[in-house]
Amino acid sequence: MNKTESLQDFYHRNPKANPFGLTADNANGFGHFNVFTRENCFKSTPYNRRDFYKISLIIGTGRLYYADKWVDIDRPALLFSNPSIPYSWEAISEEQKGYFCLFTRAFFQSDHPHFLLHQLPLFKIGGNFVFFVNAEQQQALHDIFEKMIVEIASTYIHKYDVLRNYLHLIIHEAMKMQPTDAYLAHSSSSRVCDLFLDLLERQFPIDNQERTLQLRTAQDYANILAVHVNHLNRSVKETTGKTTTQHIAERLIKEAKALLLHSDWTISEISYSLGFSYPPYFNNFFRKQTKMTPGIFREQYIHV
Repeated sequence: MNKTESLQDFYHRNPKANPFGLTADNANGFGHFNVFTRENCFKSTPYNRRDFYKISLIIGTGRLYYADKWVDIDRPALLFSNPSIPYSWEAISEEQKGYFCLFTRAFFQSDHPHFLLHQLPLFKIGGNFVFFVNAEQQQALHDIFEKMIVEIASTYIHKYDVLRNYLHLIIHEAMKMQPTDAYLAHSSSSRVCDLFLDLLERQFPIDNQERTLQLRTAQDYANILAVHVNHLNRSVKETTGKTTTQHIAERLIKEAKALLLHSDWTISEISYSLGFSYPPYFNNFFRKQTKMTPGIFREQYIHV
């Protein structure tokens, strides 16, 4: 597994994506924004986390790999990716069309500095990141992306304000595809739960062996969030139907599977990086959660 990919890393890997030589702070001092077509995209991208947000209109077939699952893209799709979720992409069809737009939190929030971007259902941990679109939706998104491409090449002094509005429009088009109840107002319990889930996700990925998992228990998270552990447990259970401990265990297993599938670390190295004092403790934990040992899991799925 590679380190988190920065904008500079991305443009080094995809030089055609930045023909204007845009800087990391190109949007009039309010973060970064760029938009470009997918015709020259690579057939595959490495599995890692990015430190920027990306929205893709994918025209072409391929497969998205997440930590312990994949999604087959077999028809036009709108993909939302964020800094919290590592993934990789493998194109299947030779022809790959569509669009990308990249942006940073600073760009999106420049007019709403206190807005929490990760609270949007499209970028929220556990949310839906892939939307398959029909012909009418595809055309509407195509038109917005084309307007973005024209605008970013213009000399209009306020073009990044216009581009930000187009970005909001894409997000709202996707939100229309979500069930209405996905946008109900948050209660205090759901707010605490959201903070916990966000903090949990920020512990990952574990991308080098010198970085070990620090927060392992509900009490650890309660201490960071400055709430009583009973309040945290009650809020998480009330909002999700699962206990805090279940969420932590599931995320640990997800990361363990990712390391088993996407790294060449030994099982002992993986166990230490995930905060287990001894490899047998990790083996027992993994077997309890998955009904198989880490070694068997790696053997069975590494070539799938």
